[in-house]
Amino acid sequence: MTLTIYPAIDLKAGQVVRLAEGDMARATVYGDDPAAQAAAFRAAGARWLHVVDLDGAFAGESRNGAAVEAILKATTAQVQVGGGIRSLAIIEHWLALGVARVVIGTAALDNPQLVRAAARAHPGRIVVAVDAVGGMVATRGWASVSTLTAADVANRFQDAGVAALLFTDVARDGLLKGVNVEATAALAATVAIPVIASGGVAGLDDIHALKAHPNIEGVITGRALYDGRLTLAAALAAA
Repeated sequence: MTLTIYPAIDLKAGQVVRLAEGDMARATVYGDDPAAQAAAFRAAGARWLHVVDLDGAFAGESRNGAAVEAILKATTAQVQVGGGIRSLAIIEHWLALGVARVVIGTAALDNPQLVRAAARAHPGRIVVAVDAVGGMVATRGWASVSTLTAADVANRFQDAGVAALLFTDVARDGLLKGVNVEATAALAATVAIPVIASGGVAGLDDIHALKAHPNIEGVITGRALYDGRLTLAAALAAA
């Protein structure tokens, strides 16, 4: 089975950053030219990019739109975008600009009908983000923790026609502790929807471990690439 590798470009105030455990106060800046970073990942072989408007996730509306548009112009890779996307109008705005897939997190809990309507209107282009803290789903930039498990949320959309579920173990995100393969595989076993793993990728061992599980479609990696612990070429070859 082949995994899709999604290099991450997280945006905060127009800069490329990585957070530790989703904490905006613990941001490491890796560059101030997101478009150049996108072009570099494409040149290294990336077919997909995972772009997150971190400010937007907290604000509930786009805050780094200019940076996302610059990324779209700078790369031929397919781009999936998340962060503060909470209306059909915003979803359609991004898709019209050339975003391949839109990632919906908070709105998937608050307004599941939005996900269903968007997935009907745009088959294969809607991803649901399931971000877990201690097994419970977190929303609003991970600042609020719900009483629902990842499986609870995933099962809500079993028949909605979404392209994938994006599962993040927040406690590992940006810490290079290794991906939570066990929790990701458990989620993948409960639904027919392909699952993308995220949070804590430290190296090739994580990619090999995820590859062993059916229904895990891909993996997002950020800090390991930026810190040089993992090269995109090696990740793509392993996948």
